[in-house]
Amino acid sequence: MNRFDKLFGIRGEAQVRYLDGEFQVVSPGDFVRCAVTGQKIDLADLRYWSVELQEPYASSEISLQRYLESVRNRKAAG
Repeated sequence: MNRFDKLFGIRGEAQVRYLDGEFQVVSPGDFVRCAVTGQKIDLADLRYWSVELQEPYASSEISLQRYLESVRNRKAAG
């Protein structure tokens, strides 16, 4: 982080490790991007993610959609 980041609060995209019931910020930032839509999600608003896929989601509907897609892909592969 440089002095301009401190002055203007510009931090960019965070790198996050998704855990059961919580997440761990690996690299500081203000937001992450939804794995499906690319939409910015402020860390304070982050509620949905996949521990298995290590992906964040913008809404519960998107999270469910991605989960069902991953289940179908596993069944097709197995």
